[in-house]
Amino acid sequence: MDGIHDLGGMHGFGRVEVEVNEPVFHADWEAKVFALTGVPIPDSSIDRFRHAIERLPPEVYLSVGYYGRWLHAAESLFVETGLLAREEINERLTAIEAGEAIPGPAPLRPRADADGPRGAKREVARDPRFAVGDAVVTLEFPIHPTGHTRLPRYARDKEGTVVEVYESYVFPDTNAHGLGESPQHVYCVGFGGRELWGDEAEPETTVHLDLFESYLEPR
Repeated sequence: MDGIHDLGGMHGFGRVEVEVNEPVFHADWEAKVFALTGVPIPDSSIDRFRHAIERLPPEVYLSVGYYGRWLHAAESLFVETGLLAREEINERLTAIEAGEAIPGPAPLRPRADADGPRGAKREVARDPRFAVGDAVVTLEFPIHPTGHTRLPRYARDKEGTVVEVYESYVFPDTNAHGLGESPQHVYCVGFGGRELWGDEAEPETTVHLDLFESYLEPR
């Protein structure tokens, strides 16, 4: 979907401030949120989690910081999957604000997937549709797609060249919505800066994007 998370090519957000020797976590609560996202959520996936972040209101997305977005997304998925009720979260927040003692965490139980996560790489029977050096053009999606996609807004309906062919992976656009993994090949595609940004782009600029096969057509 198109939203505040898709910032490529947008202006007015100020310069990127580089933090030297940036710590992994700036506060203890960030570490707890990181751990919280390891809670098994029914029928969830990294793609569904990303889509939950995409659905945050712009004023929330821009104001709560990186791990704040993770926390809001986790809360949404807990409620949507029935793991928690919104009333339970609100009651706990009220208790914390009132300074009441909060019970410690329950003992951890073994995960159902005891063999560990599978990752996103999958095998597909078909050969890659494209090869290194092929000229391709990306799809022109509807103006505002409502579902999850890994094809950024600024790179739609653009011409590029395949520079590397990867293995096949779970397709996020379907996996985020519980519509199956639908694995497909992924390609590194190079785009000229002026193809993406117009004549005002810096000369000799190339942007490389990793794109799923169904985003591409022969040029």
